[in-house]
Amino acid sequence: MGIFGRKNNGTPAATTNAAVNPDLAALTGEYTIDPSHSTIGFVARHAMVTNVKGSFQEFTGALRLDGAAPAKSTATIDVVMDSITTGNADRDGHLKSADFFKTDEFPAMTFRTTKAEALGGDDYRITGDLTILGTTKPLTIDLEFNGAATDPFGNQRVGFEGKAEILRSDWGLTWNAALETGGVLVSDKIKLNFDISAIRNAA
Repeated sequence: MGIFGRKNNGTPAATTNAAVNPDLAALTGEYTIDPSHSTIGFVARHAMVTNVKGSFQEFTGALRLDGAAPAKSTATIDVVMDSITTGNADRDGHLKSADFFKTDEFPAMTFRTTKAEALGGDDYRITGDLTILGTTKPLTIDLEFNGAATDPFGNQRVGFEGKAEILRSDWGLTWNAALETGGVLVSDKIKLNFDISAIRNAA
C-alpha cells in the first residue's frame, strides 16, 4: 500500500473510504532530509552512445507528510550547485562554468512542491517549481514509498525513490557541440533520480 497505507510493522494495511487508520496518521509530521543517506543524481547521454552519471554532494531539504490528506504533503529541496560531481574533475569544472551552471552566479538549485497526488499502492506524484540559473519551470517527480522505520539511534525515518526527466534547454542550459557523425555531444533530455531518507523532527 502507499505511504499512508502501510502499518508500522511493514505489513500492508487495508484501505477503504472509512476514517483514516490511526497507524497511518502516525506518520504525519515534519521531516528533515538526511543528506548522508540520500542521493540526488542525474544521467545524461554523451556522444549519442553512452550515459554519464553524476550527483550533487551537498543539499538540504524538508518534507511535510499528511497522513489524513496526502495531497497536502509538501517537499522542499535546496542543492549546492558547486557540489556537482561526475567522477571527472575536468568535466565537473566545465559543468560549473559559464557554459553550464554558472555556479559563481547561481550557487543554488531549488525545488518547491505545488501539488501532491496519491496514485495508489506505494506510488505518488509530486509537481513543483524547479529553479535553475534563475529560471523557474514546473517539474513532476514520480515517487515510490520505500517504508518507515526507527533506526538504532531512535530516529524515525521514511524513505522514497523518485524519477523525473527534464529538457535542460528549458532552463537555459543550451551548450553543446556537434558530432561529425551527426547528433550532439550532450543530450538535451536529462534523467533525474532521487533516493531520499528523511528523519522525523523532534516534537
